[in-house]
Amino acid sequence: MSETRHRLLANGRRMPRLLYGTAWKKAQTARWVEAALRHGFDGIDTACQPKHYDEAGVGAGIAAAALPRETLYLQSKFTPLSGQDPARIPYDATADIAQQIRQSFAVSQRNLGTTYLDALLLHSPLRDRSAMRHAWATLESLVDEGGVGLIGISNCYDPDELQRLWRDARIKPSIVQNRFYADTGHDREIRAFCRANGVVYQSFWTLSANPQLLRSQAVLDLAAAHARTPAQILFRYLIQHDVVPLTGTTSLTHLRESQAIFDFALSEADCARVTALL
Repeated sequence: MSETRHRLLANGRRMPRLLYGTAWKKAQTARWVEAALRHGFDGIDTACQPKHYDEAGVGAGIAAAALPRETLYLQSKFTPLSGQDPARIPYDATADIAQQIRQSFAVSQRNLGTTYLDALLLHSPLRDRSAMRHAWATLESLVDEGGVGLIGISNCYDPDELQRLWRDARIKPSIVQNRFYADTGHDREIRAFCRANGVVYQSFWTLSANPQLLRSQAVLDLAAAHARTPAQILFRYLIQHDVVPLTGTTSLTHLRESQAIFDFALSEADCARVTALL
């Protein structure tokens, strides 16, 4: 594997610059996780949330690919009750938040067939600040115990909320994973905070939420100039700007094209054209 395919973080851990996302695949999850791993992906994002993810299917796909665990980056999430299907909650809904997180983590370990996770995220901030502090302290304890490498948060669109978490945390968030789209100004302020503080910004819905961006004349011109697709241009731009995109494609062609973003680079002038759109 080329070193350019990974980011070396401040704590010495490595993260792939492109992750395969596993939401919404239901019974096809194992098939597409295995396909992604066989087409060069070595980072998988999932969640212990049966409503939108088949985490056990992710584990089955990983097992079928039969790659050494140490070569993989596995990232899951704890989803609070508000984001769960009431009929399929993967932990005791009556337990306190600390026990819910620990139970969810144990389920993820079983589902993924691993003793540790490279990263565990809160799927969304908790509205109650006391619960949020207890939740984060529980994630910190999982890091202390060696079960989790990195911790972070998803769906955090309020810069003040992120800064408060950063200020209060003993172990600072290493990851912010957000939907990347125009309605939030493509998270300019949050991305700037992440860049300034060594936090990895991960983008999801990167392609599906940005059809106008992909159809823009600037991106189309760059795609033609580099003999690439508009999606490849956007992904390449993002990894050159410290963003780790997720792709959940169910196309073998798109899996191959996603990995090919490491075979070319955009110039500063190229990047400036895309930056002007964000």
